[in-house]
Amino acid sequence: MDSRMKLVLTIAFIVMLFLANNFYSLSIGIVFTLFTYLISNIPFKMILKSLKPIMPIIIFTSLLNLLFVRTGEVYWEWKIIKITSDGVNMASFMTIRIVCLIIGSSLLTYTTSPIDLTDGIEKLLSPLKKIRVPVHELAMMMTIALRFIPTLIEETDKIMAAQKARGADMETGSIIKRAKALVPILIPLFVSSFRRAEELALAMECRCYHGGEGRTRMKQLKMHLVDLVAFIVVAAFIAGVVAVNIITKGA
Repeated sequence: MDSRMKLVLTIAFIVMLFLANNFYSLSIGIVFTLFTYLISNIPFKMILKSLKPIMPIIIFTSLLNLLFVRTGEVYWEWKIIKITSDGVNMASFMTIRIVCLIIGSSLLTYTTSPIDLTDGIEKLLSPLKKIRVPVHELAMMMTIALRFIPTLIEETDKIMAAQKARGADMETGSIIKRAKALVPILIPLFVSSFRRAEELALAMECRCYHGGEGRTRMKQLKMHLVDLVAFIVVAAFIAGVVAVNIITKGA
């Protein structure tokens, strides 16, 4: 598929998930997410890999909804803590929505090269050039950031393994103690990030990189029939979400 269409459909997918306001309409988003992964032949372990970095956010969001939504039937209560039916439903709903959002958005980076992403973003934002917005530079920055996320995660794992081998304790103690234990990880991570950024800048300068001025492309972006079919399918799913919302609201 054309990278521009992938970007547009990814945005449409995010809109689809946020349009869903109940489990029935959200199930359409779940079906769409599973459907796209099946036809893309992405291994299941890649889904788990995309979820690993944001598991703390998912757990934190679920706990917030579970503990602070206090309406509905009370399932369990202890002092100021109250777990209700609405809290359980909201926690489950938000968890499913975030999981679908992450793994569905990750599909864009799993199936599209950084160069294609850069070209697609630049083409979509090209009208902004008329008001002197540095579109090419913005697209390049976004693509480089996406490219280096896996690298930084791998670097963090290596630093943590090295610190643990030296006897660092990062898993026990109070929250303050754990936060202090992260300092020996963050400092070398920042140093490594700045070093990589400097090496990349020098490499681009050595290759006479001057931004988008006079730049040509070996592969030109072109829309095909599959892009039109994908657009129609996504539009049908969004229409289904809206229709289910209306039907369930009326019921």
